[in-house]
Amino acid sequence: MPYTELQRELDERAALGLMRRRQVLQGPQAPHIVIGEKPYLAFCSNDYLGLANHPQLVAALQQGAAQYGAGAGAAHLVSGHSVAHHQLEQALAAFAGKPAALLFSTGYMANLGTVQALVGKGDTVFADKLNHASLNDAMLLSRATVKRYRHNDMAQLAQLLEQAGSGRKLIVTDAVFSMDGDLAPLPELLALCERHDAWLLADDAHGFGVLGERGRGSLAHFGITSPRIIYMATLGKAAGVSGAFVAAEQAVIDTLINHARSYVYTTATPPALANALLESLKLVEQGDALREHLRKLIAQLRNGLADLPRKLMPSATAIQPLLVGDNHAALALSEALRKRGIWVAAIRPPTVPQGTARLRITLSAAHSVDDVARLIEVLHELAQ
Repeated sequence: MPYTELQRELDERAALGLMRRRQVLQGPQAPHIVIGEKPYLAFCSNDYLGLANHPQLVAALQQGAAQYGAGAGAAHLVSGHSVAHHQLEQALAAFAGKPAALLFSTGYMANLGTVQALVGKGDTVFADKLNHASLNDAMLLSRATVKRYRHNDMAQLAQLLEQAGSGRKLIVTDAVFSMDGDLAPLPELLALCERHDAWLLADDAHGFGVLGERGRGSLAHFGITSPRIIYMATLGKAAGVSGAFVAAEQAVIDTLINHARSYVYTTATPPALANALLESLKLVEQGDALREHLRKLIAQLRNGLADLPRKLMPSATAIQPLLVGDNHAALALSEALRKRGIWVAAIRPPTVPQGTARLRITLSAAHSVDDVARLIEVLHELAQ
């Protein structure tokens, strides 16, 4: 049979505790969900501000569908660029403190298109070893020379930059690392860019809406700005809807419009989503109380699990990974939580390095103090 080899590889993956399967969620995204007709308290969504089922966003999406229809019908460069898209790009640029912004259908597509459009043969990309898969794929597809540095190791990065030849230099990094929850040292990275005439692409998928004044993200958190920074953020996490954007200098955005293949050759997202996102930006900007509640939940969780045999990794963000190590042990702990009505995903290689399987606990402003207390209680029970 032609698929025998595929099945053998799948069986080997399952034996290593690496098999992935989907679960079907019934109803909207929320801390309390239903899967297979069983209720769970969930700690694995990236809906950091609890906006994914916000009534104002639902209403804006409905109003957008009534006004613009269900689909865009064409790529942005053909006839798919709606006034809703245009208004959202202007609002996102202003929110990010950049001259211009460009919408993409996903963060993955934004990273693929941006890196591929800006660098190529003869250029060099410098990348943190714990970057998201989309940044890794983007740099390989760009055909630029790739130099990877140890996680947040500025000394090694400086050495690599010193050794680089001619051509454009682009440093790419997660701003908040999706599986560890820690932050990239963006001020130090920017200083290296200034010293070596490089660009910095910061993927702020997990910082946008959560960090910084009025949720403006990791750049605002560190208080930095520079024409050298190319800022990417997703709109399906803290913003609660879907899509992504890149904000940068006008010359960068014009280059992406003309050369980013994942933008040029993709049908535009439905304008109704842009309409909902315009409303979402207002909620994000006004969401200081949500962010403060989220910070209190993070402190509650870290304090409550401080004496657990298995330790939380260092993180001040909504991503709180509980390090387990062994793949099968991580799966077993996830399953034990599930049997007690708590849903937390086990993350295993290749998403994380070998020997660092973990439970990736994510908190949302929609969680209550009692929700977090329940998770702490059950994890202590299981530790005994």
